[in-house]
This record gives sequence, C-alpha cells and structure tokens, in this order.
Amino acid sequence: MWMAGSISQRTDPLMPPAPEYAHSIRLDGDIILGGLFPVHARGERGAPCGELKKEKGIHRLEAMLFAIDLINKDPDLLPNVTLGARILDTCSRDTYALEQSLTFVQALIERDSTDVRCASGEQPIFAKPDKIVGVIGAAASSVSIMVANILRLFKIPQISYASTAPELSDNTRYDFFSRVVPPDSYQAQAMLDIVTAMGWNYVSTLASEGNYGESGVEAFVQISRETGGVCIAQSLKIPREPRPGEFDKIILRLLETPNARAVVMFANEDDIRRVLDAAKRNNQTGHFLWVGSDSWGSKISPVVQQESVAEGAITILPKRASIEAFDRYFKSRSLSNNRRNVWFAEFWEENFGCKLGMHGKRPGSPKKCTGLEKVGRDSTYEQEGKVQFVMDAVYAMAYALHRMHRDLCSGYPGLCPRMSNIDGKELLGYIRNVSFNGSAKTLVVFNENGDAPGRYDIYQYQITNRSTEYRIIGHWTDQLHLNMKAMQWASGDSSVPASVCSLPCQTGERKKVVKGVLCCWHCERCEGYHYQASEFTCQLCPYEQRPDQNRTGCQPIPIIKLEWHSPWAVAPIFIAILGILATTFVVVTFVRHNDTPIVRASGREMSYVLLTGIFLCYVTTFPMIAAPGLAVCSFRRIFLGLGMCFSYAALLTKTNRIHRIFEQGKRSVAAPRFISPASQLVITFSLISVQLMGVFVWFVADPPHTIVDYGEQRTQDPENARGVLKCDISDLSLICSLGYSILLMVTCTVYAIKTRGVPETFNEAKPIGFTMYTTCIIWLAFIPIFFGTAQSAERMYIQTATLTVSLSLSASVSLGMLYMPKVYIIILHPEQNVPKCKRSFKAIVTAATMTNKLTGVAHFPIPPPASLRSHGSRPHPTHHNFIFIIFLICH
Repeated sequence: MWMAGSISQRTDPLMPPAPEYAHSIRLDGDIILGGLFPVHARGERGAPCGELKKEKGIHRLEAMLFAIDLINKDPDLLPNVTLGARILDTCSRDTYALEQSLTFVQALIERDSTDVRCASGEQPIFAKPDKIVGVIGAAASSVSIMVANILRLFKIPQISYASTAPELSDNTRYDFFSRVVPPDSYQAQAMLDIVTAMGWNYVSTLASEGNYGESGVEAFVQISRETGGVCIAQSLKIPREPRPGEFDKIILRLLETPNARAVVMFANEDDIRRVLDAAKRNNQTGHFLWVGSDSWGSKISPVVQQESVAEGAITILPKRASIEAFDRYFKSRSLSNNRRNVWFAEFWEENFGCKLGMHGKRPGSPKKCTGLEKVGRDSTYEQEGKVQFVMDAVYAMAYALHRMHRDLCSGYPGLCPRMSNIDGKELLGYIRNVSFNGSAKTLVVFNENGDAPGRYDIYQYQITNRSTEYRIIGHWTDQLHLNMKAMQWASGDSSVPASVCSLPCQTGERKKVVKGVLCCWHCERCEGYHYQASEFTCQLCPYEQRPDQNRTGCQPIPIIKLEWHSPWAVAPIFIAILGILATTFVVVTFVRHNDTPIVRASGREMSYVLLTGIFLCYVTTFPMIAAPGLAVCSFRRIFLGLGMCFSYAALLTKTNRIHRIFEQGKRSVAAPRFISPASQLVITFSLISVQLMGVFVWFVADPPHTIVDYGEQRTQDPENARGVLKCDISDLSLICSLGYSILLMVTCTVYAIKTRGVPETFNEAKPIGFTMYTTCIIWLAFIPIFFGTAQSAERMYIQTATLTVSLSLSASVSLGMLYMPKVYIIILHPEQNVPKCKRSFKAIVTAATMTNKLTGVAHFPIPPPASLRSHGSRPHPTHHNFIFIIFLICH
C-alpha cells in the first residue's frame, strides 16, 4: 500500500537521481493524486529548503493522508477504487516547487529511447512513473501560479487549499485551477466592508512583496475605487529581503499621513510581527488601527511580545471549524505507525525537542527521543487552520472521480477501461459541478472560475484584565454582519476611533473636495437662499421658498398681510373712523337744515355729491387694509379713485360755474349757460363717469385677483423673508387710477386761483382755493413718500398707510374748510343763517367798489334788478354788472 524513502533500481539517465523519494511520499493506488505542501521553509544561503514547518507543513500533509484513508474506507465513495498519492515538499519556494511538480507530468512525457543502450546489449527497461490525475495544492499563491502554468499544459486539474490570490480567478490563464478557499477579492471586499462599517474613509495599505500581498492590496484598492467612499493615503510594500531599518522607515512613512490611522495589511506572519515591533520601537502604541488579512487571522505568533501595539487589531479568516476526527488521528500518530510520512521523524524531533539516533536532524539536542512521546500530551497541539480545507480539497477530487466513475463505468467494479486513462478536461468538468457538505459541515461548491464562496469570520485582538484573545466580532457571507458592541479599543473606550482625512461637514454645509483626494475636503456653508442638495452641492431654493433651519431642504416662505392690529393700520383706521363720523354729522346737519339759507347757498345738490366723495375717501381705508381677496381687490379698484373723483368733480364744477359767471358778467348781463343745479349735476356725473368707465375697462382687461409678492420682503437673511399677500395692482395701475382724480384736482386748483378775487362774502371761491392748495401740498408730499419707499422692507406698510392717510387728509381738508364753518353757523349761530342778498345795501356797494378797483373794467349802464330797486335809491351805472353777478350767485 505504501512505500517511504524507497530507492528503485533505475538505469534511465533521464530519470532523477536515486534519492528521488527523499522529499516525497508515495502511496500506491488505482488513482494517484498529487500533493504539494510547504513541509519546509524557504532555505537560506542558496539552500533550497530550510527549517521544518510543523503546522503549515506536517498538519496539512497529514490531513491529506487522513482524508485519503477515510475515502478508501468509505464503501459509498469510489467503491472498489483505491486512491493513492504522490506528495511533494515545495519548501515554500515557487521555483523549487516548479521543479518538483515536473514529477507529476513525467508519465505524460514521451521518452526517446533510441540512444539508450544496456551494457549487455539488451533493451532498456524504464520504470513506469505514476500517472497523476489531479493535484491537491499548493499553499502559497505564488507557488500555485507557477505550478498551474505547467499543469494546464498537461490538462491536470488542481485544487488548492490555501491559495487566495485574485489573479488565479482568471479562467483563461488558470483554467485547470480550482480552490476550496475564497479568493482575496472576496477577502478584500470583506475588509473594505469592515473599514466602511468603522467609518474609516482614509486608510493606508501595506503588502508583502509577492502575489499574495500585492494582489490582495490591488484588489482592495480596485474595489475601493469602484465603490467609492474610501481613499488610500499611502500604499506601501515590504521587500522580500528587507534591509536593516526597513520597517522603521515604513512606520515613518505611515506617519506622514497621521489622519490615516487605519492600516490594511496583506502580509505574511514574519512581516506582520516585524511591523508591529517597529511601531512599538517608535512609540506608536495605540496610534495605528490594524486591519489584517487571513495571513494574520487568529495566529498568536505575530503578536507575541507585541500585545499592546496589536490591541484592537481587526483580522479576517475564512470560516472554519476544528475537525475533531483529525485531532484524534494526529494525536495517535507515532514513529511506529506513521512510517509512510518521510518527514514525521523530523517532526518528532522538532515537536518534542529531542534527537533520534546518530542521524537525527537535531545534533545539538542533549535529549534523546524514546519513541514513546505522545502528541498533545508531551507537547502543545493546536490544529492548523487550513486542515479543514485540505480535507475538503481531497474530498472534492474524490466526489468528482466518484461521479465520473458512475457515469463512465455504470456499476463496473473497480476502474473500467474508459477510466484507465482519465481525461483531465473531463475530470475538471466534474470537479466544477461537485456540491457536498465538507468536513466542517459547510457547503463546498465552485463557481465558473473555480472559486469557493466567501465565508469569513471577523476577529478582534483584545486585551482583558485576565488574558489576551482573538474574539469573534462578526462574520461575512456576501455581506458584513458586525457586532459593534463586542468591540474593544486600546483606549478602553467603546467608541470607534477615527481614521478620516476630514471631519464630516455639519448639516447645511457642502464638501469642497481637495483636488485628487475625494476623502479630503473643506466645508462650505450654503449661504443665502441656497440649501444642501447633496453632499457636494448647494442649490437655490424655488423663488417662493427659503432654506429650512438646517439648510437641508426648502420650506415655504411665510405669507403676511397688513393686519388690523398693526400700528400701520391703527392710525389710518382711527383717522378714517373720525372722518366718517364727522362726515355723517355734516350730512345729518345739512339734511335737517336742508331749506335754510346757508345750505341752499352752498348748493345743496353739489354739497351732497361732494360729501359723498369725502365719505368714500374715508371708507376707502378699510378695503385698503382688509385681507386681499377677490371682493376686496374689486372694491380697492372701484373706491381707490372714486372718492377723490366725486369730490374734485363737484369742486371743479362749482369753481367753473363761479368763474364763468364772473367772466360772463364782465361782458354782458346775460346769464351763462349750464349754471342751474340740474346742469351742475349732469356735468359732475359726466366727469365721474369717465372714472367709472376707466375702472370698467380695467376690470375687463385685467380681472382683479390676488398675488403673493416674494420680492418685496426678500431680505438677505432668509429667516426674515416674507411673502406679501396683495392685490394685483401695479404702481402703473395705481397712477392711472389716481391720475384722473389728480387731473381734476389740478384743474380745480387752476379755477380756484382764477376766482381768488371774488369776495368771500358772496361765494365759496376762496375756501375752495385754500382747500385745493392744501390738497396739492398733501399729494405732492405723498408722491416721494409712496414711491421712495419702493425698496424698503416695510414697503407694504408704509405705502398703504401713506395712501390711506393722504386720502383721509384730503377729505378732512375739504370737510374742514368747506363745511365745518357752515355747520358752526347752523348750530351755534343760527341768527346768521339768513340770505346774503338781504344784507345791507352798503355792504353790496362796498363790495362793488372793491371789485371795480380790482378789475378796472368800464361797464355799460345796466338797469338793476327789481329786487334791488326796492331799496329806494339809484346806484351808479358802473356797479350794475357786479350787482347782477351777485344776483346770479344768490339765486
């Protein structure tokens, strides 16, 4: 069944020298599997091999032997077919492993024997090499890459138990390569997810030179670029043969970016240990936040005597389980029952610190081995982490062969002729399709590239009061599951330390990224009416909105209107109410004394029209202050100029009548046309109808409606911004509405000036004149106040108050100067409420004389009216015209 260290009689000069099995194990079988294991470390000073690797070498090798034993004993797996093995030592060196792997392809190389002759003249007999149908291994990615390039040429499938380099997933270059461990691309993704979950967006990477370290970091960097969110501060490499002080230089380089405290490491054990030692020497304990790959995993050797500087390190390891059956098997191994392992004697010496005879490997050891030592009893023992995967790799090959045997041999006992020469490409197809529960009861499958699914345990190295330990804090299976509460840091604080280039911006601030470094930025606040639209941009809010308090969105600008309780409204309302009461009092007084001389002399009809206009001027204050709506806006348009139009149309008609009477009286005694009360009313309402017609056209062309003016109180500080609810009356519309009334007012003022010489004893020319002068002054003051405050934040309040107060003052001037003296006489001095024309003739003559002096016009003799001749005296002819004018005015 097995041979160990045997030497065959060979005469082929092309074959390896005699001691070819000194570094290999050979087990006979119907089907032979190859095995590649790092039994020894890399040699120094030109030696191919160095010291023995107890765990990574012997444990893994024995795991393959153990798996083969189990398979050969299993009646349901490859029945009547025995698996054999040819196991080689790679000595942890890719070039040496390549030389050794040539052993696997010897049976497939055709030999040329034409030049070979025996001394006796007989035909040479060549020893038939074992035909290897598949290879289990290797461990290091660099070794697997080297070997895979040879095996694919001969179509020999290969299943690795430890090689994780991402480039081995390239199915075009390594099409016969498969592995039961996930590639580093999964590991890199898992490590990136860990970094992201920690909130670290600025990290450095550190890799050991070689396929494992460089490809792992390359995968991490590539994924971080594709997903974004994590920036690489520095990416450093540890040379294969580091010079003295090299690791101190690496620590100093890492300190050049002090904010990048997290260091992602794809490095071998020795490099990890020396990096930690350098950090300790440079007093950087607690500064760095280590994130280690599966080469660190949960191993003790990298952190021995470096516990404090390694505290808090987060490491990753493919999900695995300890195989208890293997523990029992390995602990039962001894020198007597394990002679098939040619390296077991060397392991025995190394493990128990003793020497086996004169040819032992430990000449300096004073202690001799008895052979009765026991693994686990007389030495420490802990199952190596990849034992599970070695067994899964062997079983994957066995299940593939089993299904191939079932399909090709159809129940044939043992190997059928169709499987006497197994096609490697066909076997590869069966390997890629296997699916079974492995030694740790986890599913073993391969994807189209021959990769196993990613399943990792996440560890953190923690120091407690009692001990140090690697504690499982989560796992990764396509996505990260992390228990943040189970984490512990060097500071003793449960909060995660930071590894960021720039602190997060506050709400309402955007990131202005430093050129070339996405994770470094300056924070700029979104000013004015801008809000934070995204992490990197500020946008302007819609015109009717303003930023909210956090500047993360927009909210409607509050809408205001002039309230009744506002100081800007109280004063105009108070004036208007007083005016309305006063106007009402005058109207009531006039109605009650409607037939008295004072009321009749004032022109009752025109007085009521004028008082109506005054009343409307006061009433206009209320729709101007009321909340804008369709009805309110309609009333504003109607009443805005109507009250003034009523007032000044009536005053214009009266002043025009007086002017025409006096002008006509200078030329003749014939009465002017249209001076009767009815004619005066027609003229007045004709003038008023022009205003009403203009308002009607305005209603048709632009129906009244409300608007919200956001520009009126759009202050620099959005907090103070307000939208003003108002009627859609522009400044131009306001000018047009008031313009006609102002035109009437100006015209009336002109006539008042022209009739200023008429004695006040006989007409209202002078009170009207004073009224118009004062009114002009009021509206001249109104214009700069109203239009000069167009840019003021208080525009709505000032303009509304100015307009209403101006209307009320105009009405008050008219009311006070034209009607209050009459009301005073009617109520307090009724004795004066007599016809002016029945006063003493002396007063009339005096007035005529004064008028004659003022006018200096010669008059034609005109006979006086009969009512004047009754006084018994005959006046001078030059006074006849004036007396006639007085008659017209009085009647």
